[in-house]
Amino acid sequence: MSAKMRIAAALASAAARDGVLLQGWVRTVRRAKEVTFIALNDGSCLDGIQVVIEPSLANFAELGRLGTGACIEARGDLVPSPASGQQWELRAREVRVLGEADGDYPLQKKRHTLEYLRSIAHLRPRSNTFGAVFRLRSALSFAVHRFFQERGFLCVHTPIITANDCEGAGEMFRVTTLDPRRPPLEKGDVLWKDDFFGEKTGLTVSGQLEGELFAMAFSDIYTFGPTFRAENSHTSRHASEFWMIEPEMAFADLAADCRLAEDFLRFLVRYALEHCGADLAFFNERVEPGLIAKLETLAEATFETLSYGEAVAALKRSGHPFEFPLEWGLDLQSEHERYLTETIIGGPVFVTDYPEGIKAFYMRLNDDGRTVAAMDLLVPRVGEIIGGSQREERMPVLLERMKGKGVSEASLGWYLDTRRWGSCPHAGFGLGFERFLMYVTGMENIRDVIPFPRTPGNARF
Repeated sequence: MSAKMRIAAALASAAARDGVLLQGWVRTVRRAKEVTFIALNDGSCLDGIQVVIEPSLANFAELGRLGTGACIEARGDLVPSPASGQQWELRAREVRVLGEADGDYPLQKKRHTLEYLRSIAHLRPRSNTFGAVFRLRSALSFAVHRFFQERGFLCVHTPIITANDCEGAGEMFRVTTLDPRRPPLEKGDVLWKDDFFGEKTGLTVSGQLEGELFAMAFSDIYTFGPTFRAENSHTSRHASEFWMIEPEMAFADLAADCRLAEDFLRFLVRYALEHCGADLAFFNERVEPGLIAKLETLAEATFETLSYGEAVAALKRSGHPFEFPLEWGLDLQSEHERYLTETIIGGPVFVTDYPEGIKAFYMRLNDDGRTVAAMDLLVPRVGEIIGGSQREERMPVLLERMKGKGVSEASLGWYLDTRRWGSCPHAGFGLGFERFLMYVTGMENIRDVIPFPRTPGNARF
């Protein structure tokens, strides 16, 4: 009986092998009078393997008519390949067609635009580009868990359906079973108490608040799950559904938060360099020349730290003509962040201690009363890649901050309980997984690093 192998394992074989079974999808078929060559790929690696089919096979003529995209299994011997650029090929003894593909198969052997491939998101994983994207996404998903598990962090699955808006921006997707044509009303207002959950609920924008609760019991925790924003944005950096990684640490201040963020980012970049070499080489050649050098530089870089005030002053001193205004109290825009990290610092930089007026209610108020213990990690070519803060653990100060931000105390009674009973200094951050994948692959659109993108006007597949 043939030994089933993935193509990646076959290509990495140390010696020739008899009786090998390979299964996959046809990339190309080259026909000659006395032999047919099939390039076969099963998604386990970027490269396919050449299957050599000779006229002695009973279905030789049928196999010569196979189209790109067909699915086959081939049994035979793994032997050294005389062709350049490949060490092994499969000399087939038997080939069985599992699924045919006609001439309308949309992934023919030619260069397709990323826009076109988005329109066939159900098939684009079979292309070289998206095979590389999703292998790397899988590897780095594992690396996220490995990083935190090796440091004793507890993985917490926070709810997707929630009654609180962590960011306070109101950009939530509503979750309801009420009839949208005839919702129950009282004095013109919807009676949310008649809804499925008995109150107004939506899809989560962050697992942070629930994560804080678990940090108060387990000390160090992290979440890694889907989040949603009903922001009508059509930029290449925004999606309506994306994945967030959010650690929370009890007994930690802003400095500890920055150290964890630096260690985490280095770990992920080094993991990609060490374990995803072939796919990174593809991105380096086809997508972003210099990508590998960029990642290697980041992995070894010194991470600088500037306060928000120092960053604004440095940007103003530069004399660079920015499109957006730059004054103390205004949020930094992407152009400011990139100029700061690429030109002024020349590497990654933490910007800390932002004005309290532009940051969320849960961030700890500094002693100056004007700024909060917040941080953004900026990297070249992207700008902000991680955002976090020390959380406000003092009940009176938190209540005052909530009042100033218009956040209802009644809606977050459970959150306030952690400040009433056993409060402690704690801190955390968030990393948007797709934003990081864009950085590590060089892909310029967030729609191209998530399997089935959800954006305004698009929820196909």
